[in-house]
Amino acid sequence: MPAPYDRKPLIDPNIRRRGIYILPNLFTTAALFAGFFSIVQAMNGNYEQSAVAIFVAMVMDGLDGRVARMTRTQSAFGAEYDSLSDMVSFGVAPALVVYVWALKGMGKLGWIAAFVYCAGAALRLARFNTQLGVADKRYFQGLPSPAAAALIAGLVWVMNDYHIKGFEVQWLAWTITLFAGLTMVSNFRYYSGKDINLRKSVPFVGLLLLVLAFVLISLDPPQVLFGMFVLYGLSGYILWAVTKLQSKKAPPDNGSTPD
Repeated sequence: MPAPYDRKPLIDPNIRRRGIYILPNLFTTAALFAGFFSIVQAMNGNYEQSAVAIFVAMVMDGLDGRVARMTRTQSAFGAEYDSLSDMVSFGVAPALVVYVWALKGMGKLGWIAAFVYCAGAALRLARFNTQLGVADKRYFQGLPSPAAAALIAGLVWVMNDYHIKGFEVQWLAWTITLFAGLTMVSNFRYYSGKDINLRKSVPFVGLLLLVLAFVLISLDPPQVLFGMFVLYGLSGYILWAVTKLQSKKAPPDNGSTPD
């Protein structure tokens, strides 16, 4: 009979356990918390706070990827955790906020529009994850889910700033919700900004434009942010129209050679 100390351990001590990087996942957790906080505030009727929380989640979501790349702490766990956090912050939270704020009184039309947005965010994130290695990094295919969430949060924030109730603009909210949800799963291209290298020097004019952007946002945050994301949401359609016009003006290539 073998002695107890002769038994082999269940876990091989030579196998090193891979840990979880704290810094980038800390920002992801902050984004997840902001999305959950947005839902709670909407249920309590604090729509301005719920809208601001979605914008806070956007900032945290933008930082976690940058921090991971700068500190070389990318991981498969972080990528999956980021997708789940995005689904809550930019999929479920905006859908519930706009439904409670404006769409609840529209019956089936209201919750169907909210579901279309939520499903569009899920499909958008799933498609993004499957195209990481093949897609052009300069452009997103379809409206990014944070930008779609900013359209809804910006609308709620602006209307609340003007003391306009949700039921008074329910058709506008319904239209923007459907527009955001369907555009997320479209094939329109949107500039991603991932080709911008923060480690390279920029002209002095670039710094002035950055300062001007901060000044404009500080003057009237709800209107400026909402206006910016409305323009960004339309930019995909404008880029598609410009590309179509250029392709029509281009002479056909029939394989003939000039004299």
